[in-house]
Amino acid sequence: MARYRESVCRLCRREGIKLFLKGDRCYSEKCSYERREYAPGDHGQMRRKPSDYGLQLREKQKLKRIYGLLEKQFRGYFEKADRQKGITGNNLLLLLERRLDNLVFRMGFATSRTEARQLVRHNHFTVNGKKVNIPSYLVKIGDEIQVREGSRQVARIVEAMETVARRGVPHWLELDRENFKGIVKTFPAREDLTMPVQEQMVVELYSK
Repeated sequence: MARYRESVCRLCRREGIKLFLKGDRCYSEKCSYERREYAPGDHGQMRRKPSDYGLQLREKQKLKRIYGLLEKQFRGYFEKADRQKGITGNNLLLLLERRLDNLVFRMGFATSRTEARQLVRHNHFTVNGKKVNIPSYLVKIGDEIQVREGSRQVARIVEAMETVARRGVPHWLELDRENFKGIVKTFPAREDLTMPVQEQMVVELYSK
């Protein structure tokens, strides 16, 4: 399967915003974006006026990189969102938020979505008591996500749960730290998602 293997800090610099792709490092003074707030490459510090297409492309790339998706999978989510009733942009964000790896990250069992994806792949979680190792699994309201009994001593999960207080758990989720589990109480409204993304530009880009 294709994967991005280069430095993820370059992605933050390219988008001109912190995407928080490396967990705790993004909150420390070691953050590359804090030290070099300009695009990577020889011409990164040049000032250019982006076109309308360029702005739309950057919004799409930003959203893909936040959730760690490649183009084919992201396009699939857009097409599914477009077929649903309601506002396509909101539908797209909701589909991305419902991914199991995203919920594992949101609940504080991992410090980043990349780490969450790996933990899910390695069979550390159950959904409603059943083992699920598919990061793209779409969670429903009322679903219970729990760390498996034999995985509760995994260092990365324990360390992530110790730092969850700094990030906080969204109000639409419920976390039971003692029992290593969380419940999806409801789905988030658009105002609950504070990511600096203009999803309407993504819709305009794909609608051309």
